[in-house]
Amino acid sequence: MKKFIYLFSLVLVFGACTDDFVETNTNPYQISDISLEQDFNNLGAFYPAMLSQIFGNQIDHNLTNVSYSQHLATPTPFVGGVNNTTYYITWNGYWGREYSNVMAPAKQVIGIAEEGGYDVFVAWAKLIRILSMSRVTLYQGPVIYTHYGETGEVLYDSEETLYNAFFTDLDEIIGVFSANMDYVGLNNFDASYGGSVPAWAKFANSLRLRLAMRLSKVDPALAKAQGEKAMADPVGLIETNGENFNISLYGVKFHPAQIDYEWGDTRMSATMESILIGYKDPRIEKYFDPVSDMSLVADHPDWPYKGIRNGAQLVAKDDRLGFSNIDISFNDPAKVTKRKVMSADEVYFLKAEAALRNWTGSGGPSAAQAHYEAGVRASFELWGAGGVDAYLADNTSLPIDYTDPKADAPINDFVNQITNPVAWDETADNETKLEKIITQKWIACYTNEMESWMDNRRTGYPKLPPVYVNASNSDWGIIPQGDILRRMPFVNAEREGNAAGVADATAKLGGPDEIGTRLWWDTGGPNF
Repeated sequence: MKKFIYLFSLVLVFGACTDDFVETNTNPYQISDISLEQDFNNLGAFYPAMLSQIFGNQIDHNLTNVSYSQHLATPTPFVGGVNNTTYYITWNGYWGREYSNVMAPAKQVIGIAEEGGYDVFVAWAKLIRILSMSRVTLYQGPVIYTHYGETGEVLYDSEETLYNAFFTDLDEIIGVFSANMDYVGLNNFDASYGGSVPAWAKFANSLRLRLAMRLSKVDPALAKAQGEKAMADPVGLIETNGENFNISLYGVKFHPAQIDYEWGDTRMSATMESILIGYKDPRIEKYFDPVSDMSLVADHPDWPYKGIRNGAQLVAKDDRLGFSNIDISFNDPAKVTKRKVMSADEVYFLKAEAALRNWTGSGGPSAAQAHYEAGVRASFELWGAGGVDAYLADNTSLPIDYTDPKADAPINDFVNQITNPVAWDETADNETKLEKIITQKWIACYTNEMESWMDNRRTGYPKLPPVYVNASNSDWGIIPQGDILRRMPFVNAEREGNAAGVADATAKLGGPDEIGTRLWWDTGGPNF
């Protein structure tokens, strides 16, 4: 009996020691898997890293879509003046950035979140994935989306398939958000909206409206259905600047400021000079710094801003370093801590165009003026500019002609082609009204030029001057004189590592893998 009691006591002792072994031997300073799961850190840590990569660097943006939209221009004659900005493709890196830093981690976190039943985190990652790919497709057309993560030679989605997949995924995302409006799990990881699910739902609706409008010419029925769905959703759209979707810079300097102030490779564009000065636009002082050398602005000394023509003939970088920088505030990470992705002004301009197209929910054609003027007002408010009433009432001012003070005439000079003033004219035809809407949208899209490049290809507005130097050739495709670059080629890594996929993508593109091939929604046809 004593022996039995002794053995039973040993079992209790060793059992207790074994039960306490993990706790006793756990490093108290190490975050456990359980702690990570309890605080959502095993999921949330992915999101700031993904969002921070939506905007790229000099190669990804400043020397591609920023130049093609003609908001900023370079004083630097890279590669002897034969480069992206003069229509010879030298750099093409955005694809790699987005697949490595957004699509790959999104796939990983979606898997973790689905396994744990965290539906809102799944929806959030899928929304970020759509945002990323909806930008990449503006570069190249067909992309890898529905087949992403497959092995071997992976097929691309045609643009038609891609946009339908976006809309299907948005249905799911908005459904999840709508059912979880009080969810707080995102709070510690969301520098954009502080974890507010309703705010993310408004962005998702607004993104649907943006994507729908892209298709307004190529598939009017689909565009109308999706645009009306966005406007009808009870969650609503982004319609105040307090609801804007901005991405935190996470303490890093606003990248064009680094390109401008540290590297000296970007300045105000001549097109911005022409349009902002001609329209007497007060936002100019919020966007750019005046020149210190007044001899550069002898043709308009009351407006001391000078820009560089996109695709200019350049000899030496130093020639134009004295032209207008972007506003100095952008160079201070303490002042500029975020970058806009979608703002109220864009949503109002989308609704103005929807009204012209008589989409239900827009108020119809008679509401176009109200949306147009609300968009201008929202932009002035966002930038802290005054004088919006006088600006909207101006029915005489027009953009000005441009003269390059550092070149012999007529090198780099251009004659303005815009003959449409700011003030709304209800008696004008829809084409004239659309030009007003898109021109003001172009001005307001400053710092988010991807959509401006898309609109210019889709509608032909604003009427931008052609590049002065067109160095395109048979290597990447020839852009006819006076026309614009329509897309970026598929990247070399894909050409070499997924040749069959690129061949299939080129077939889906509907034309050669060249810079002059129009994307699906860029029909070249009439706007109405």
